Amino acid sequence: MNPLDLEPQTLAAAAQTPMLVVLAWMLHALRRQLPPERGEEPGPDREALTRTRDELAAFKLEVARTYVPLSLIRDVDQRLSRQLLRIEEKLDAATRAATTAAALQSAQRGWRPEDRS
Repeated sequence: MNPLDLEPQTLAAAAQTPMLVVLAWMLHALRRQLPPERGEEPGPDREALTRTRDELAAFKLEVARTYVPLSLIRDVDQRLSRQLLRIEEKLDAATRAATTAAALQSAQRGWRPEDRS
C-alpha cells in the first residue's frame, strides 16, 4: 500500500499520534511530582514561594509609583482640565441657545411662562 494513497486526515493523525503520546507521558510525570493538595503543610518551598510573591507585589507597586514622572502627570492633568473646561463652555453655550430658542418659540406662539400652570 502506498502512503500517498491515504487520506490527508489519516496521514495527519499518524504524524500527530507520537507527539500526543509524549505529551500525555510528560503530563503524567509532572502530576506525579506535584505534592498532594490537601493536608499539606507549608515547607521551605512554600515559604520561599510566598516570600517571592510578596517581593514581586512590592516591586510591581514600586514600579507603578515611579514609572511615570510627576511632571508628566501634572501636564496630563492640566491638559485634561483645560479640555473639560472647553467641553463645559460648549455645553453652557448649547444650553443657553436651547433656552433662548425655546423662549423665542413660545413667544411666537403667544405663550407666556405664567400660562404653563
